Amino acid sequence: FSGEWAAAHFSFHPPHSDLAYALRAGQGGTGAILAAVQARIITYLLFTTETESTHLERLCRVGQWEQGQALATALAETLWVAGGGGRAIVCLITAPVTVMPREGYRASIFTERIWLFEFSEKADAQGFISDHINCFKGKGSHGVILFLYSLLFSRTLER
Repeated sequence: FSGEWAAAHFSFHPPHSDLAYALRAGQGGTGAILAAVQARIITYLLFTTETESTHLERLCRVGQWEQGQALATALAETLWVAGGGGRAIVCLITAPVTVMPREGYRASIFTERIWLFEFSEKADAQGFISDHINCFKGKGSHGVILFLYSLLFSRTLER
């Protein structure tokens, strides 16, 4: 992955602002993933949450907690669909470890640190992602790469 991909994470505009519902766009080719997640975030905020506000007001009144919930829901729903409606795999990264690659292989210092968590219920996956949301939106978290790996494992390589 390029430096732009490695730095990419899910980051919102400031809470309670005109763009509080919107993810900040990165550079380096992550735009397609961000756009797909953004569409699910907007859908969640407009049609799932219950408020007395108009649609536009609802989007602008999003606070930090709501941003995290919307992101967790969007990620979980996307992974659930990728898993065919029967499973979701969530990838998280562990602390750095020293791994000696086998002859003929090059260590990536990232892939070797990924842990897979499998869920057979969408609500469980969403709860897990919500509990670990900073693993996707924290600076230096590699959040977009983790989500891409989660998509690939949820969908399976065969599919």
